[in-house]
Amino acid sequence: MDIKEKIDGLVEQLINYQKAYYVDGKPLVSDMEYDRLFDELARLEKENPSLVRPDSPTVRVGSDLSNDFPEVEHTIPVLSLDKAYSKDEVLSFIDKCIRKETSSLTFVAEEKIDGISMVLYYEDGILSRAVTRGNGTVGNDVTANIKTIKSIPLSLPEKIDIAVRGEVFLKKKDFEIINSREEDEDKRAANPRNLAAGTVRRQKSEETARIPLDMFIYEGFWSNKDLTPKDHLHILKKLKDLGFKINTHMSFFAHDRKEAENALKQSGLEGKAFAFSEMADYIAFKTGERKSLEWEIDGLVFKINELETRERFGYTEHHPRWAIAYKFESPQAVSKLLGITVQVGRTGRITPVAELSPVPLGGSVIRRATLHNQEYIESLELAIGDTVSIAKRGDVIPAVEDVIEKNEEGNTTYEIPLICPSCGSTLKKDGAHLFCQNRECPEQVKGLLSFFASRNQMDIETLGPKTIELFYQKGVLRRIEDIYSADYHALVGMPGIGEKTVQQIIRSVEESKTRPFKTVLSSLGISELGKKSAEMLISGGFDSINKLRSAKEEDLIKIPGIGERTAKIIVDAFKDGILLSTIDKLSSYGLHMSQDEDEKEDKLEQTLSGTVWCVTGSFVHFNPRSKALEEIEKRGGRTVSSVTGKTTHLLAGSGGGSKRAEAEKLGIEIVDESAFLVMLGIEADRKEVEKDSQLELF
Repeated sequence: MDIKEKIDGLVEQLINYQKAYYVDGKPLVSDMEYDRLFDELARLEKENPSLVRPDSPTVRVGSDLSNDFPEVEHTIPVLSLDKAYSKDEVLSFIDKCIRKETSSLTFVAEEKIDGISMVLYYEDGILSRAVTRGNGTVGNDVTANIKTIKSIPLSLPEKIDIAVRGEVFLKKKDFEIINSREEDEDKRAANPRNLAAGTVRRQKSEETARIPLDMFIYEGFWSNKDLTPKDHLHILKKLKDLGFKINTHMSFFAHDRKEAENALKQSGLEGKAFAFSEMADYIAFKTGERKSLEWEIDGLVFKINELETRERFGYTEHHPRWAIAYKFESPQAVSKLLGITVQVGRTGRITPVAELSPVPLGGSVIRRATLHNQEYIESLELAIGDTVSIAKRGDVIPAVEDVIEKNEEGNTTYEIPLICPSCGSTLKKDGAHLFCQNRECPEQVKGLLSFFASRNQMDIETLGPKTIELFYQKGVLRRIEDIYSADYHALVGMPGIGEKTVQQIIRSVEESKTRPFKTVLSSLGISELGKKSAEMLISGGFDSINKLRSAKEEDLIKIPGIGERTAKIIVDAFKDGILLSTIDKLSSYGLHMSQDEDEKEDKLEQTLSGTVWCVTGSFVHFNPRSKALEEIEKRGGRTVSSVTGKTTHLLAGSGGGSKRAEAEKLGIEIVDESAFLVMLGIEADRKEVEKDSQLELF
């Protein structure tokens, strides 16, 4: 046997083993035996590069060469689907189709995988191109990355020209494992679709190969029309025979269940058979089954099975008239994407924001919504002019959730410019996000100042974002330490600033010097070092700035909850000259730089020792409520998140509901804000604060 025959034999053998494992789910050999044959093929190909086949399994490992993703035109229609958001809409669609068609109709129902739409083009049975959906006419060529997906055949058993359409996705369990490895929460993907989208567009295909992407195929388009099967069931069966992975969670509907069962049996496909009368129950069942599936689905797709009928029904500009997608969750609002602006955060992180046609949502009019990052935009294949669905995540933050209809202008997927909109610096990618590296970037500086002074950090009430914006523009505040050294009296005469205002600013700045060390530490704006991390460091013995300055990564890693990445970021931060200079100046102004300083100043009488407090409602003097919790704990009390039989006191502000009712039921002492202030012994101070109303200036 010559070398070429040996290479061809190994390729065919490994292709067979890969299909059995990744497509059929029935391994034919052990992993050890597969690896031995793979390594042998790789060795022979390295020694004989001219004999490497385009469908060799070695392509699956990817390359370290940087990829380019040129735009290419689709040769098949890549349209969206019409949407339905209720069972009645689906049933109405089915009924209209049946009434419109004189012959008997049947329907196929498939899970709508929440992934990345992809079209694979094969020439003479060899995978030649893999193209994203794009705007339906033009998409990005991501062939090198798609070839690393092991369930996708690189060659077919027949030398045919065919285009197939499917969905690239990541299983839930794989997503959780991969996401949990990322210590920086800001760099974790929002969902499996987001991670899959970013992976498909990695610049190096060897990086894509490390993520276990998968793909289900659901449509086939033969260039030779004579080879096209007669209906959708037989298209799926043919695709399966060609080596493609199809989703076996498919269902078939006919006038009665027996007819549906016979059709499925004749096609040779796995699936479930139903009568039209069972469709509403089927939708309810699949809705309930959604959470238990291995992959994310966001709906169901119902298609006419007969291809002749599909041709008669035809298409609109945006979707086929013979299919409909049932979406599990109705969009709370629908709007048009007018543009995308780019924001720069205090860490330099870039966040794209959707500019929308005004739309009412949740009691307010929404004009802007978050888009997270470039990968999220790409996962939606979002372009200017698209019609989109909007929802409020956590009932607070508006976010673009999906593309309802593509734009008519031919705009392609939006790409964030790689130039900082604030300072003009070149942006750098880190994980899923882009960052501006310029420490003097105006938006970063203002963001850091606002963060430091914010209510949940140093709580300098008179220095809100708008005030900081004004003081930055006037050159008064450019670094954190400027807050404590600025000549605020010189500001009198600026718009809205009088002598009384200046006195309020000075008093709130001075009052902030009493904040505990953990608050000062978490307010410095160091990435990965929030309040929880600060508490972990202090509990782990790093209870002063001096100890953190001399900390080593191996020491920090020993602290529960501090991983390698976080340890490195913290150690590197305390080597930064600019940060150390800021810390030294803040220390000279009297801010706490160790826990010892907290204890010297904070030796309060333990008047609440032995008590257990729960807090509910909102307060005038304790906003956020965590301030009340801190006062309780400083005086020896314990705080809990819910009312139980062990709770001794409920601190009740306005708006308290179920917790108050439970406390009354259990006979727990209920304390209002006024009584609480008296218990703390700080009533006079609080009245003074209330009288002067130290609020945001603008």
